[in-house]
Amino acid sequence: MKLKRFVIYALFLFCAAQGVQAQPVRDSVLQQATLQNCVQYAIENQPYVKQSLITEDIVNNEIKSRLADWYPQINFTGNYQHYFQLPSAAFGVDSTGKRQIIQTGVRNTSTLGLSLTQNIFNRDVLLASRTAADIRQEARQLTANTKINITVAVSKAFYDILATQQQIALLEDDIARLTRSLQDAYNQYKAGIVDKIDYKRATIALNNSKAQKRGYEEQLNAKYARLKYLMGYPQDGPLSLQYDTLQMERDAALDTLQTVRYQDRIEYRLLQTQQSLAQANLKYNKWSFLPNVSAFGNYNVAYLNQNLNQLYGQSFPNSYAGLTLSVPIFQGLKRVYQVRAAQLELKRIDWDFVSLKDSISAGYTQALANYKADYYNYSVLKENVATATEVYNTIQLQYKAGIKTYLDVILAESDLRTAQINYTNALYDVLISKLDVQQALGNIAY
Repeated sequence: MKLKRFVIYALFLFCAAQGVQAQPVRDSVLQQATLQNCVQYAIENQPYVKQSLITEDIVNNEIKSRLADWYPQINFTGNYQHYFQLPSAAFGVDSTGKRQIIQTGVRNTSTLGLSLTQNIFNRDVLLASRTAADIRQEARQLTANTKINITVAVSKAFYDILATQQQIALLEDDIARLTRSLQDAYNQYKAGIVDKIDYKRATIALNNSKAQKRGYEEQLNAKYARLKYLMGYPQDGPLSLQYDTLQMERDAALDTLQTVRYQDRIEYRLLQTQQSLAQANLKYNKWSFLPNVSAFGNYNVAYLNQNLNQLYGQSFPNSYAGLTLSVPIFQGLKRVYQVRAAQLELKRIDWDFVSLKDSISAGYTQALANYKADYYNYSVLKENVATATEVYNTIQLQYKAGIKTYLDVILAESDLRTAQINYTNALYDVLISKLDVQQALGNIAY
């Protein structure tokens, strides 16, 4: 019984341990799909971001691999050789004038050697050590650029879905209004107050709204699929966006008096890093006129014997150390041309700075202009919603009182729906334009 109890207890611990190991570090789906959570999820799971992080690791290991050449390089070699026919050597002539040919050496030889080399000055290794920090920084900056682009893309896709959802909600309200209007028109038609034209118009308007709503619902599925793709989210996973409309209206405001600081843009900082690497490359090519210096040492043990079974019975060691100096004297002006090419590369990067600054300034001006126009449009359309609602309610009452025709009701309802949809689109256009301005300023946080 004790053995049985022990086995059950051991199996329980094993299963529990497997369960702990199998438990994921985090949930694969979002419980609260706010904009901030969606962006954070994308930063942690988007394949492009993961690839950028892997690239950082690759770069880091390549740097370490190149810097390893500064350390002593130790190698061991061993060989065994058997002569089927011994080599011959000439040792002068005998008394008859005939050259003496004598076989030399032994049939079995083996050599074991240990060699050590140490770079003292080597421009390749010196370049690796001088540029290690810049190359690591460039890899991090490329990752940051990827995260910024993912943040902007996810945010825009998030707002696009919200705009579509709001349009669907507005159409649902519109369908409810049209359904009531249809019922009123039908009742008046049955009572003989109006002819069937009002009833038919109400039916057409209702069907149009239903068709438009169905179109937005189909678009919504595609937009969710795109957002999941941008987030690295499971396509079959549930995702229900959470948002606060009032907070988004407050977030629509932006300080339009900010000025562009080029250093805040990741593209500018990346170009600065590339400039540092180009300067290091220029120094590298100038170093080609200097000699390469390295130290070396060798320890060898030779084994010589006619009989294989006695080969390792006696050893003949030898050892030595020294310095190697390699001085390039003339290479057909190759080094001169390489230095000139490196200098021209630096000049080209200077023009890249000029082009990038112009591009940033133009991009910011365009983004700011779009934001101002969208914000003005948003402010005006916000007032239109209140006005259109008041007009619709008034005409609806007048129609029921027999003062207005049903055509007036349809026109007022159409104006209200258009004002609501335009206002919703304007709000999300402002938020998207704000993202473009923030990206132009280099203020995207992730």
